[in-house]
Amino acid sequence: MSTEFAAPDRAWVATSPALDCSIETIICIPSFRRPKHLRLTLESIAAQRTERRFAVVVVENDASRCESAPVAAEYLTSGRLRGVCIVEPRQGNCQAINAAFETALATFPQAKSFLMIDDDEVASPDWLERMVQAADTTGAEIIGGPVWPNFDDEHKGGLKRHPAFAPAYYTSGPVPVIYGCGNCLIRRAVFERLGQPAFDLRFNFLGGGDHDFFARARRAGFRFFWVTEADISETVPESRTNLGWIVRRGLRIGAINYHIERKAAQTIWSRAVVKAKMFGLVPFSLFRFTRIVLKEQQAVIAMHPMVVAIGSALAVLGIEPQPYSASKIAP
Repeated sequence: MSTEFAAPDRAWVATSPALDCSIETIICIPSFRRPKHLRLTLESIAAQRTERRFAVVVVENDASRCESAPVAAEYLTSGRLRGVCIVEPRQGNCQAINAAFETALATFPQAKSFLMIDDDEVASPDWLERMVQAADTTGAEIIGGPVWPNFDDEHKGGLKRHPAFAPAYYTSGPVPVIYGCGNCLIRRAVFERLGQPAFDLRFNFLGGGDHDFFARARRAGFRFFWVTEADISETVPESRTNLGWIVRRGLRIGAINYHIERKAAQTIWSRAVVKAKMFGLVPFSLFRFTRIVLKEQQAVIAMHPMVVAIGSALAVLGIEPQPYSASKIAP
């Protein structure tokens, strides 16, 4: 086992019998207070239609409750899935994802492909096969696929077109970049080039560490490919379809956009330009609101650019949400 990416304070809580560390395809699953959803996720992974050998790395990110670990242990110790489950005691979105990828890199030194799925998502039966096949045939180092919302409230189906829920692309092929890690494949070379921690901890409670990671990967020259058929569905509770949540999501996206652009700006002048741009987006977003509302006939969709622009401006002033802090997450 490689020690290059190891972290001594992470506890191993379960492993499958006779774990084979030569496996080349690893699925990473960070988990936080969603044991019932995690079971659905793991069930979909166990049902994958593929001849490829693969393993899972499940990260329990709630060291005090550890509700997800027993679910993962059930699948691992029974042999339904191969892999490991660990506890990452440092709470936060980026901490959990880094723990998953770092553990996978260290435990499986021959692994080439590292996929990720969230603990509120369900993979389609051919998801893994299509993602790895795309990486093998195209040579792209990063593969993305759609995450389709499955709303608990059936009356919210119109939100599928909202940017907070709609996929980035609708057609398979090369793409300039992807934005989220809820359905992705990343080759080992990307982690080796970008260094550790892969996901910048400055985004730990805000979110957007994946957006930042992929932006850095793009600047490093890595190639991206989108596979529409490698789809995943995401459970969206009613609490995430009310107007308040949607507005907060837009504000968060705006804050993330600001921090990513500011991080890439290397001089005082370029940082000043970024700040001016963030404020300038606010009046421009009024024009976009008018154009989108005429097309979509839904104000909640049309207002998204305005909310994002306001979120960017507020972030310049140091005002931003922290949705991945445990105190902000309902039990």
